[in-house]
Amino acid sequence: MVALAELAFSTSDLAQVRFAVSPMWEIAPSFRLLTSAAAHPIHRPWVDQVRPRMIAAGLDRGWLCELIPPTGGYVPDFLNPAPAGPAPTPAAERDAILASPVDRVRQDLDHLARHQGNLGPRLRTLRADPQTRLAKVTEEIETYWELALAPYWARIREVLDADILYRARMVAEHGAGRLFNDLHTSLSWDGNALRMVRRKRPLTRTTAGTGLLLIPSAFTGPGLRTRTAPPDPPQLAYPARGIGTLWKPRPVTQTDALSSVLGRSRTLLLTELEIPASTTQLAHRTGLSPAGVSQYLTALRNAGLVSAHRAGRSVLYARTATAEALLQAASA
Repeated sequence: MVALAELAFSTSDLAQVRFAVSPMWEIAPSFRLLTSAAAHPIHRPWVDQVRPRMIAAGLDRGWLCELIPPTGGYVPDFLNPAPAGPAPTPAAERDAILASPVDRVRQDLDHLARHQGNLGPRLRTLRADPQTRLAKVTEEIETYWELALAPYWARIREVLDADILYRARMVAEHGAGRLFNDLHTSLSWDGNALRMVRRKRPLTRTTAGTGLLLIPSAFTGPGLRTRTAPPDPPQLAYPARGIGTLWKPRPVTQTDALSSVLGRSRTLLLTELEIPASTTQLAHRTGLSPAGVSQYLTALRNAGLVSAHRAGRSVLYARTATAEALLQAASA
């Protein structure tokens, strides 16, 4: 028999259903993807770019490697604090992790130990002294974010925001029932409860809290991921629409108008930043001098068209959402 969980909804619960984009909900599944030996047809371009940087930074041997098992299974709930708003910053979510109650951290680590059979040496020290060791965990999370996700966040965020816009319009036109029935094949709505098949543990209002927090994800895979830690609302991370197009190249052919405003070299650098790159890499690709590339990147960054992200000893530059919009407009 297939396991079935039902989460009942009162009028108050329905009134507290909301969406959020959460950077932390992308950390665990993306890290698991990088440490797994299995190939991923959608995210392979990203994996090929990021995995060498992750290994060079030693992140395949650190805290996250013990907290996030590569073969799947439970991830400690304290790594996914309930987003306080619709789009918390990575720094805000790290602060929430640092503020995790000691008992919560130890309870989650004990649960992880039951899944894995034991805790690694780092996690034993974390369990013994959460207040001190959580700072080390969040430092590593920040390093991982900067080299693996921040350079690509504008593109990822575009997909996540588009998903939320689509779902919000569905609610406005057809109601919450249609939303729940369309969200995932394992979910269904029967009028006063959300049913979830293939869930191993019961899901009740006593164990889950009030309302529901829906979180679209680029890396969560084909399944659903949940977090239940009252008094926080239950969190449900689901695969966002449009993930299949996430890493497809976006050709830019008509840039003459943009070049007349930004200059040919700056426009060339923007088009080359389809893939985040360092100053040295951009100089090699474009034939511009490293000094010239650095000068142009500074100007583009000051204009809000480029962002910079530390990756070990290098700095990766990436297009911002504003730059993406400019390039799309120039090609229209």
